[in-house]
Amino acid sequence: MQLSDIDAANNLVSLFLARADVLGNRPFLWTKGDGTWKSLSWAEAARQVCTMAESLRELGLNRGDRVVLVSENRPEWCVADLAIMAAGCVTVPTYITNTERDHLHILDNSGARAVIVSSGKLAEPLLPAMMRSGIAEHLIAMEPLRHSQECSFTWHDWNKMAAGDHAAARAAVESRMSEVGRGDMACIIYTSGTGGAPRGVPQHHGAILSNVGGATAVLHEDFGPGDEVFLSFLPLSHAYEHTGGQFLPIGLGAQIYYSEGLEKLASNIAEVRPTIMIVVPRLFEVLRSRIMKQIEKEGRIASFLMDRALTIKGKRRLRDLPMDFILDRTLRPRIRQRFGGRIKALVSGGAPLNPDVGNFFTAMGMTLLQGYGQTEAGPVISCNRPSAGLKMDTVGPPLPGVEVKIAEDGEILCRGELVMHGYWHNRPQTEAALIDGWLHTGDIGHIDEAGRIVITDRKKDMIVNDKGDNIAPQKIEGMLTLQPEIAQAMVAGDRRPYIVGLLVPDAEWALEWAQANDERFDLAELQNLPAFRAVIRTAVDRVNQDLSVIEKVRQFVFADEAFSVANEQLTPSMKIRRHKIREHYGDRLDALYRN
Repeated sequence: MQLSDIDAANNLVSLFLARADVLGNRPFLWTKGDGTWKSLSWAEAARQVCTMAESLRELGLNRGDRVVLVSENRPEWCVADLAIMAAGCVTVPTYITNTERDHLHILDNSGARAVIVSSGKLAEPLLPAMMRSGIAEHLIAMEPLRHSQECSFTWHDWNKMAAGDHAAARAAVESRMSEVGRGDMACIIYTSGTGGAPRGVPQHHGAILSNVGGATAVLHEDFGPGDEVFLSFLPLSHAYEHTGGQFLPIGLGAQIYYSEGLEKLASNIAEVRPTIMIVVPRLFEVLRSRIMKQIEKEGRIASFLMDRALTIKGKRRLRDLPMDFILDRTLRPRIRQRFGGRIKALVSGGAPLNPDVGNFFTAMGMTLLQGYGQTEAGPVISCNRPSAGLKMDTVGPPLPGVEVKIAEDGEILCRGELVMHGYWHNRPQTEAALIDGWLHTGDIGHIDEAGRIVITDRKKDMIVNDKGDNIAPQKIEGMLTLQPEIAQAMVAGDRRPYIVGLLVPDAEWALEWAQANDERFDLAELQNLPAFRAVIRTAVDRVNQDLSVIEKVRQFVFADEAFSVANEQLTPSMKIRRHKIREHYGDRLDALYRN
């Protein structure tokens, strides 16, 4: 596929239809049912998109109307998203973990006139919100809902319509899309919010196309064009997956397989054998831990090879060539096989990646590219890649067409077509974020001698202790969670004399500890044992050895349960929600300063 096609596209729908015309009956979207992968072709997807777009128009929806989309990752998600845009409307994706309150906020704030939902289960918290809001006039279901759940029509109805006059529907869509430009709104992505209520970020067609074009240029430069295969498992309601896991594959003319879920991800990888995977750092941390444990169980030789690989880390020095040769024929092929054997690149984004994790996968022979950005910028601002010199404590140079500069206070500023035009119905925050055409990202960092962005922390998350020292919490938290004993961590210490931590022990490690020490495995009970606490204290002290005096974690307490999306202590992209955690554990953290 030509990069020039992406640069010349006026909108996302036109790009998709152009790809569908070229690729025709080749497979596009894959899903697994009854143990078998089944595909939807590019041509059939295009037919459904156009017919569904006209059905939306027949409901009375007009250009600019918002349509909420609530669904798991599946082929229908992609088709519905494109159909909404092809109708001239605006997609409003929402997380499947949203509560009734979350749905109500988004319905009210977006003013959505219609809602598309995948199943009765996801409709349960959604329907009461629709009734309370009273704004949305239409409910469209991908699967049959209970009789009490009235809907305008179902996916089955749409598919029956798709057998009709496709040519007329296609002509109507093309006519409509001829008036939709790169500056027109494509979707409103509600940020999951590490702070307060989610904000609506309108993304125009050009913002996403700019990202797709820039990412395509990077992939072609470093890996060459090819028949790419993506495995989609991060939520499509997040800008990272929406752009990187859906529209980038469309731009590349790639196939998209939809994972059956995190619990089946490993088997899906083995079956699909993807060439590119879009991943969040937390998954890399889990995979690293599992790989290291497995290798340690295999004995001294396997552990020796892993230690040598971590020491060499792809440096390719002359004295390392013999060992590099051995690793390329023993350990590394086994690790690559865990990812299907044909991975070109693992792309990390959505949250900061600990450099040690990135260096681990590089040492194991995997190409890991760390991206950086935010919903307000398409969402990709920069990406690490081999041609720019992979350096895991950076997030690489900006994508083509993206300008980046550092403000006097160290804040990273960004400018280009990828930047939003403003928050949805939120002028004060728009004026704070967009100044003289520059997006103020809220991240602190600098640009190194090779033009790569180095991020040190979030401006708003910086801890300022009682002596006025600035401390980056994410650095400390990343080091803590690399310890096998610790699964999750949050540190605090704003306006305090030292840093304290809230820790979640690793359940798998805790089980092994309990068995080795003849204790019953109950995580809550184990945390009360002095011996268990002493082992965790040792892990914290290991981290403290590599921290400055002001960064050291002096005291800690255990969390009652793991941080999760369900308890609202994690965002769907696996970032901790500090304000929520502080609401729950603030008194306990404060008590650490009285001991």
